[in-house]
Amino acid sequence: MDIRPNHTIYINNINDKIKKEELKRSLYALFSQFGQIVDIVAMKTMPMRGQAFVVFKELTAATNALRQLQGFPFYNKPMRIQYAKTDSEVIAKVKGTYGDKEKKKEKKKKAQESAAAANLAKKPAVGAAAPVHTPAVQVPDNPPNYILFLSNLPEETNEMMLSMLFNQFPGFKEVRLVPGKHDIAFVEFESDTQAGVAKDALQGFRITATCAMKITYAKK
Repeated sequence: MDIRPNHTIYINNINDKIKKEELKRSLYALFSQFGQIVDIVAMKTMPMRGQAFVVFKELTAATNALRQLQGFPFYNKPMRIQYAKTDSEVIAKVKGTYGDKEKKKEKKKKAQESAAAANLAKKPAVGAAAPVHTPAVQVPDNPPNYILFLSNLPEETNEMMLSMLFNQFPGFKEVRLVPGKHDIAFVEFESDTQAGVAKDALQGFRITATCAMKITYAKK
């Protein structure tokens, strides 16, 4: 059965032991690197357990997320992702307001709104990104180090969320949270070059709408 590409992706085989709110936060942290998310639907009722829908503003974001996260070990279970059978109501309403000018407006909005997101989201996991790269967000830094220091993290940050963000980059080893301090963490890579690629790609990444993550090399 061929399902037409659309803005909404359907995910199943999710670990159903995860609380609904934590699940939504983790899905947001993982999927928002591909583009702006309009809505995330996850229900804990029996028929819907282990399933979720993620609605993207842009179709290309949904497609990239589906391709790159297919089989991703999410809470130790490989995610199965496909396009939802019908576009989400949210997107259907938005499309209704676009009318015939939909394509023109989408192109224009894409240029404006995706510029910032695409800047840091479109550097995929392949590690082909050049290590020497000036991040869009200038943060005072220390000399290169294989350990990164993260700050300005939201209160709900957990090890799983950060691991999901950083383990898409080659050389990732581990995340270390600081007991009693929710807003900072350390991420270790095999080399300072690999740490630099991840630092540049995720600089300013928003785990929640209000907190833009700051990344520097840790002090040696």
